[in-house]
Amino acid sequence: MAAPAHKFKVADLSLAAFGRKEITLAENEMPGLMATRRKYADDQPLKGARIAGCLHMTIQTAVLIETLTALGAEVTWSSCNIFSTQDHAAAAIAAAGVPVFAWKGETEEEYNWCLEQQLVAFKDNKKLNLILDDGGDLTHLVHTKYPEMLKDCYGVSEETTTGVHHLYRMLKNGELLVPSINVNDSVTKSKFDNLYGCRESLIDGIKRATDVMIAGKIAVVAGFGDVGKGCALALQGMGARVLITEIDPINALQAAMAGFQVTTMDKAAQIGQIFVTTTGCRDILVGKHFEAMPNDAIVCNIGHFDVEIDVAWLKANAESVQNIKPQVDRFLMKSGRHIILLAEGRLVNLGCATGHSSFVMSCSFTNQVLAQIMLYKNEDAEFQKKYVEFAKSGKLEKGVYVLPKILDEEVARLHLEHVNVELTTLSDVQAEYLGLPVEGPFKSDQYVPQSLLEMVLANILLAIATNFPQCGTRFRGDVQIGFNNLDLERGRALCLTW
Repeated sequence: MAAPAHKFKVADLSLAAFGRKEITLAENEMPGLMATRRKYADDQPLKGARIAGCLHMTIQTAVLIETLTALGAEVTWSSCNIFSTQDHAAAAIAAAGVPVFAWKGETEEEYNWCLEQQLVAFKDNKKLNLILDDGGDLTHLVHTKYPEMLKDCYGVSEETTTGVHHLYRMLKNGELLVPSINVNDSVTKSKFDNLYGCRESLIDGIKRATDVMIAGKIAVVAGFGDVGKGCALALQGMGARVLITEIDPINALQAAMAGFQVTTMDKAAQIGQIFVTTTGCRDILVGKHFEAMPNDAIVCNIGHFDVEIDVAWLKANAESVQNIKPQVDRFLMKSGRHIILLAEGRLVNLGCATGHSSFVMSCSFTNQVLAQIMLYKNEDAEFQKKYVEFAKSGKLEKGVYVLPKILDEEVARLHLEHVNVELTTLSDVQAEYLGLPVEGPFKSDQYVPQSLLEMVLANILLAIATNFPQCGTRFRGDVQIGFNNLDLERGRALCLTW
């Protein structure tokens, strides 16, 4: 084992041996990351990279960190959530020589301190030259407080929907200073982590926190995006009667055709017994909803930030609050009814359980590793000649990019054997008929997951119908240009502009 990191702060370094056992176990469930280590180990594509990472410090993240270091990177780390750190994972990584600043149950002040500390923890007082982020806090900190660090920075890779929204907002406002890769919209991230990961980890979090019987209860899921779909399916599978709330007419129609009742939160609050927010937006559950809820309604969030549930209102207006156990609080309302709040309105699957399973996180984190290589080796012609998949992106300027589909499909391919999948191979005649290479990629680089296109289009339609009824001609032309070419960036820009 390497010497402990020269700088770190974790809850208990003596947990390192336990953490190492779980890391070894997780490696067997993370075939994509382990295959990536083997494929690129000889070339050390991240040698010289100094990666500041801000992502939930879990056992699965430990495998990601050690994949980055195995490929040559120097890494510092903090968690992107005050409750999500697994202390034995943090201890194992610190003991292995990586500066990590994370422990479960940080205060807001400690959280910000950890972000600051990781920036000055590289050897020889060097500065970061890559950022790996989840939610955008580290990216925002460096852009606003330490922009000089971005002078020699190759770019940012962002893990989650919320952080991606921030990147596009920064780009629109002229505030984004480096190339950025939107890892979230890789198909092997959003359609797996967001959907299948949440489908399992939500139930894990609720059950560990409350031991409640889900069957027969009325569950309310706010949002029917990829995360909401996974949560709704999980609750339905456990026997709950599931209601959906949505702003997007297309997602609402999808929910209805999947057999869910779609209603408003004002109505759902009166009968719901389990509430899950998945939207990434603020003020989903507010005072009037808490006042209407039945006794002992369970309230939790699985969106990235803690803005979806108005916890401040609960604390200010409840008669009293009783902490049942860590991250489980029971509020007594003036009506005499109780509200059970999980993880203080933060990510319930990580605050009350251990988050997504290793296998699905291998899909997400393999995308992250490839994104970091793509940023760092973007102008390395020799490397791109050997690994042609990295030549597909072209030169990266300031902007927000997604991984080429050849890499997205490679991530999927690396995980097939582990689940006993056998692929059919196109014949030459079939490949010629379809106009595709026998070995792929089978999607164009402009391919966008259908639900994302639907989301953007629906938001444009809502904005036009509400505010710009006179702009039909221009609207039709812009949508035709944007969506006939499947231009994601144009689609997002249209959504923001309209």
